Amino acid sequence: MNALDLLQKINAMAEFNRWCGIEVTVAEPGTVEIQMPWRAEVGQYSGYLHAGLIGTLIDTACGFAAATVAGPNLLAAHFSVNCLRPAVGQKFIARARVVKPGKQQVYTSCDLFAVDAGEEKLVANGQTLLAVVSAS
Repeated sequence: MNALDLLQKINAMAEFNRWCGIEVTVAEPGTVEIQMPWRAEVGQYSGYLHAGLIGTLIDTACGFAAATVAGPNLLAAHFSVNCLRPAVGQKFIARARVVKPGKQQVYTSCDLFAVDAGEEKLVANGQTLLAVVSAS
């Protein structure tokens, strides 16, 4: 099973990801792209994408990027998010990459873009440190 098929299968098992409408669109060793459409339910009081969903997209994309090099048994040990501008768009694209793979930890980075009228704007970025855990 290739990385894209595996991550799409894993994503389909996550009920929260399904509720969000997250789709895995690209997966290659060390890189992942996920997308989520805009819906009113994911907005905050001013009509922008809620910061919690910004964090979700960054965390999910980073975890999936790490899974392409370390396998799916990962847990976020730490993540940080920088909101750079209001997230407004018809859909959101998170592009994550592995910065430093390791046997016990994987460090990743992600950029989040809002897409409106076909134009992408960087709205947030973040980093995640993921711990490789043994299957129980």
